[in-house]
Amino acid sequence: MMQPKRTKYRKQFKGRNAGFAQRGSSVAFGEFGLKTTDRARMTAREIEAARRAISRYIKRGGNLWIRVFPDVPITKKPLEVRMGSGKGNVEYYVARVQPGKVLFEIEGLTEEVAREAFRLASAKLSVSTMFVKRQVR
Repeated sequence: MMQPKRTKYRKQFKGRNAGFAQRGSSVAFGEFGLKTTDRARMTAREIEAARRAISRYIKRGGNLWIRVFPDVPITKKPLEVRMGSGKGNVEYYVARVQPGKVLFEIEGLTEEVAREAFRLASAKLSVSTMFVKRQVR
């Protein structure tokens, strides 16, 4: 699973996830992309499960780019522990995702194969997604 190699601080504030994706909102590397229509905190497990679903389906054909990285630590206190006495330990990492962010990109495949691969991947994700093509300029 993906997580940062090292961070400046071990624990972070919760923060807010408002607005729409300005950066990373267009297909930049491949021909086809999987774009979110929701905002969410995508866990590293979700991203890895989606990546496995795509790579299993395409069977060494084409290239895959993952455009999100889980770099926000989420802490949790152990079960049956009283309130207070500080913040809990880091349990997992998430990527904050806004509507319009491209999550995955693929090239070197037909559109039907790419659509099916992304359909299988979107079943693993907690966000609603849509299939997008590269815009020719």
